[in-house]
Amino acid sequence: MNEFVYTYPTAVYFGEGAAKKHLKNLVAPYGKTVLLAYGGGSVKRNGIYDELKGLLTEAGKEVVDFSGIMSNPTYAKVQEGARLVREHHVDFILAVGGGSVVDCCKVVSAQAVLDEDIWSMEYQSGKFPTDGIPIGAVVTASGTGAEMNSGAVITCEDKNWKGPIVGIAARFAILDPAYTASVPAMQVLSGAFDTLSHAMETYLGQSDRDNVSDDVALAVMRNTVVNMRRLLVDINDLQARGNLIWDSAMAENGILKVGRLIDFQAHQIEHQLGAFTDCNHGQGLAVIHPAYYRRIVKDAPEKFARMGREVFGVDGAEAAVEALAGFIQECGLPTRLSQLRSKVEITPEVLRKVADTCNLIPSGPRQLSRDEIYDLLVECL
Repeated sequence: MNEFVYTYPTAVYFGEGAAKKHLKNLVAPYGKTVLLAYGGGSVKRNGIYDELKGLLTEAGKEVVDFSGIMSNPTYAKVQEGARLVREHHVDFILAVGGGSVVDCCKVVSAQAVLDEDIWSMEYQSGKFPTDGIPIGAVVTASGTGAEMNSGAVITCEDKNWKGPIVGIAARFAILDPAYTASVPAMQVLSGAFDTLSHAMETYLGQSDRDNVSDDVALAVMRNTVVNMRRLLVDINDLQARGNLIWDSAMAENGILKVGRLIDFQAHQIEHQLGAFTDCNHGQGLAVIHPAYYRRIVKDAPEKFARMGREVFGVDGAEAAVEALAGFIQECGLPTRLSQLRSKVEITPEVLRKVADTCNLIPSGPRQLSRDEIYDLLVECL
């Protein structure tokens, strides 16, 4: 393994009723004003908003709402949140939702205490935030693992760019399977496929032999597939949903990534696809992964064969890729870009822009050229 230092800043509270049991004590050390951040309003319809606001009020907090955080959160939304924090002298941020809400709030946390633009600071000056408004996360839709780290994926619409911005990690994360009960089936499965993608892309990065990270990544993959299949039988299976929440957390808490290099080329392609369209992240990954893996399977035959054997119960590297493709179909996830329901028409011209602007990853089985990325995307139309 390569050298590494591993620390972990986020306390995790898992289980049904976790917010009721712990939230008041968790926010007690912080000041009076809490920014309660959420997305399109589902947390109000399902009662989660009222429950959390009630707990914050009982803890003596004043609540400022930050609503309307969209999928693929934008840089403009980050700046809106930072202005709210400054205007209301917010002492604590509580992000309630899935990865989009949590990602947005991690960057809001940092931007609110900076005198400079955070994108320019990171991408032009090469500096990264070390402080921010304290933040906690209550997960209502799992898959991204955003609550487990400081990284965020933000869309800069004026730049046609979607990519990572480093924010501030959550002090705590509340993972209550019951809070995911109202999430529609396709959203649950899309999020779970994102978890599967995180584990696959870490596993297929460069590592030495007999690396424990590979073993753990394969276990996360296998468990994710098992529990996705349980949800295909009963979408209301809260035990399976809880298992998937923890799979999501394990895939992104850093354990799988220490001491090694990672691939994440499929993610880089999908991020730029999301920058030019409004497609769902997990569904975009489901379309891209088989096409990408068919191109690199001969560059890592042993790893693909092991993945096929331990995750899907098939023999052979190419059989592993086809088993993954078959599993995607089994879940009812999209297999073509034309099925992504993007409001922006996905054309060869758009895909050329995606291929020409996405990050190229040198640490996977083989670095693709931009023309190869374009060709695989066109095949996915």
